[in-house]
Amino acid sequence: MRRRYSWPLWAFAGIVVVVIALNIALPYLVRNYLNDKLADMGDYRGQVDDVDIALWRGAYRINGLDIVKVSGKVPVPFVKIPVTEMAVSWRSLWDDHAVVARVNFNRPELNFVDGGDKANSQTGQGTDWRDQLNKLVPITLNEVRVFDGRITFNNFNSSPKVKIEADKVNGYLLNLTTVTDAKGKREAQFAAKGMLMGKAPLETAADFDPFSNFEDFDFRFRATGIELKSLNDFASAYGKFDFNAGTGDLVIQAKASKGQLTGYIKPLLHNVEVFNWHQDVENQNKGFFRSIWEAVVGGSQQVLKNQNKNQFATRVDLSGSVHQQDISAFQAFLQILHNAFIQAFNAKYDNGKAP
Repeated sequence: MRRRYSWPLWAFAGIVVVVIALNIALPYLVRNYLNDKLADMGDYRGQVDDVDIALWRGAYRINGLDIVKVSGKVPVPFVKIPVTEMAVSWRSLWDDHAVVARVNFNRPELNFVDGGDKANSQTGQGTDWRDQLNKLVPITLNEVRVFDGRITFNNFNSSPKVKIEADKVNGYLLNLTTVTDAKGKREAQFAAKGMLMGKAPLETAADFDPFSNFEDFDFRFRATGIELKSLNDFASAYGKFDFNAGTGDLVIQAKASKGQLTGYIKPLLHNVEVFNWHQDVENQNKGFFRSIWEAVVGGSQQVLKNQNKNQFATRVDLSGSVHQQDISAFQAFLQILHNAFIQAFNAKYDNGKAP
């Protein structure tokens, strides 16, 4: 009897040893694999610090994911994610016999930089980001969630330096599937909320085909109650004026059909004060011509604003193709959006109404 059961006992013990060894070694193997893949990302390079794996529940966690630009001098990473969690959906595996997963990005940071030229700017151009996500999570995703995220736009070379920040960003991305519906369409949904410059609530949403190279989408963005003085670095660097008082709302509507973009960017400003004699003329740090320019901007605001509502607006139309040479459709959209946003602060006011 002792000999009869000795082989199964040793076999079971051997399996236990192999499982333990695999559980110890696998995180290091996965980490090295990811770092090897993320080292080759075109204009960017990625690295992870550590990987934790729970085989029994089909989950793994990436600790300390940083993605930085290789060329130029950019002082902030493009992507910084302290914790990324991935777990297999057992319900999809049981009901649909498909291996799909959900991903949580905890406290992620996304930093855009205007460096004055391509080498020193950071927009994501030069890398296929969908391909990079597949390297991190090499199975089908059906749900992506962001918790306490942060997005910044920076210019470290302007005078003054510029930083526009959205924090406390929480959102989700659903239905990332290759399966079409009864009408032959694939439509993913994205929605997020956060705070712009720490105080102004923002919300954004989009519907798009996740596998069409961003040729067809519907994008909406709205931020309300923005304190205009918090944008003074941006207004001074790009528009050569600053705000003394006022609040603003910003609405963006953008839609693409077969790669052709339509829509608009519309700031709506309330109780705006641009030019102030004591602050702007008597301030020795400002030049004479700078003060003259602010007087013109302030005077235009007084003439063209809606006197009844004490507000005024401008509208910049979005148009063009999201197909541009050497960059993805999504990156082309961001570029168009960036240029139009800057133009919105230098355009003629249309005496407009709330969008």
